[in-house]
Amino acid sequence: MNLDKFDLAILKVLQQNARASLNDIGAAVGLSSTPCWNRIKRMESAGVIRGYTVDIDPASLGFMDTVIVHVTLESHSEETLYEFGRALAQIPEVLEAFLVSGDYDYYIRIAVRDTRDYERLLREQLYRIPGIRHSKSCFVLRRLKETMLPLTGAANVPTAANAI
Repeated sequence: MNLDKFDLAILKVLQQNARASLNDIGAAVGLSSTPCWNRIKRMESAGVIRGYTVDIDPASLGFMDTVIVHVTLESHSEETLYEFGRALAQIPEVLEAFLVSGDYDYYIRIAVRDTRDYERLLREQLYRIPGIRHSKSCFVLRRLKETMLPLTGAANVPTAANAI
């Protein structure tokens, strides 16, 4: 899907506040409500906008620590990769999992209450997944940056002559 400067401006507003009204979005991007609505619906239908969420502070719910776990599997067969991914999907504390290149097969971001909670998660869930050869855990000491997707210079944006 080609995105023009108005689409990107709408996405920027929605990234900052997904609850912004159509009037507020229109005022911010220089369009009336109807064209904004049509563009939002088009981007939703195309899968550019995947959904709307609430940004919750993990600590307010007792998740005081984030752990990055590096995992190496015994095998790289399609079945092993599929089963490992399926097992991770069943663990609520797993926030993200990436199949990566390099020394490890996966990087997994996990939210836990504390070190005891992480030890419980390892014993009761992670280490029960068949096929893990090796893992290494790193506790996040401080988040240095968290940002939204950069929209400046986004791919497949047509020239101004093709916009609107």
